[in-house]
Amino acid sequence: MKIGALIIGDEILCGKRQDRHFAHLQEVLAARGLELSWTLIVGDDAADLERAMRFSMASDDLVFSFGGIGATPDDRTRQTAALVKGVPLEPHPQAVKEIEDKFGEAAYPNRILMGHLPKGCRLIPNPVNRVAGFSVDNHHFMPGFPEMAWPMVDWVLDNEYPDLRDLRPRSERIIRITKGRESDLLDTMNQIVNDYPDLLLSSLPHLGHEPYILFSLRGDEQQVEQAMAVMIAEIEKSGFIWDDYAGGRK
Repeated sequence: MKIGALIIGDEILCGKRQDRHFAHLQEVLAARGLELSWTLIVGDDAADLERAMRFSMASDDLVFSFGGIGATPDDRTRQTAALVKGVPLEPHPQAVKEIEDKFGEAAYPNRILMGHLPKGCRLIPNPVNRVAGFSVDNHHFMPGFPEMAWPMVDWVLDNEYPDLRDLRPRSERIIRITKGRESDLLDTMNQIVNDYPDLLLSSLPHLGHEPYILFSLRGDEQQVEQAMAVMIAEIEKSGFIWDDYAGGRK
């Protein structure tokens, strides 16, 4: 299962606020041996949000969405999720009850709108103010406030994906290549990708007075060493120079 993040809000794009969800989600997933496959940051514009959500909801990816589930005019996540899913937005009995129990008469006429959710969705408990987030398939929609959203991420992982972990030992090796170009090694890179599909390959060229390439492989230790031996053989055959990059073997 691939994992994605949808981070919503004009305030992030214009610089009024700095996003904190991306780094936190990386940390939470890493503790389970998992990684993000993609991240989208999108503003509050209705058309842009719909386009982003149609992309993400067209997949079976596990997606964490942050922001836009409030009741102000710029909060369009609830409505857009319902639109893309093709279901009506309607009062969710338990979400409505949570808001009424928390705010009493002050829940009306506006706060209660946050309990109007896509039909058939599942609730994500909000431990701070009891205004629930919601889940549609593998998409999980939470507030933009970290103090609310982050405990909700933990709840989703613990309750909906308790067995989603990948704690297999992983190895990474990075070498530095000089006196050569990426184009000279492209055939070997493609061979490695074809022969070792479970490995993550990265080639990062660095420009400057003495250009070099940082080439890395990550995954099962035995496969990393086997595939790296293939690359090193080609480097030496081509007359290039390589060395293990400092701190590049884990």
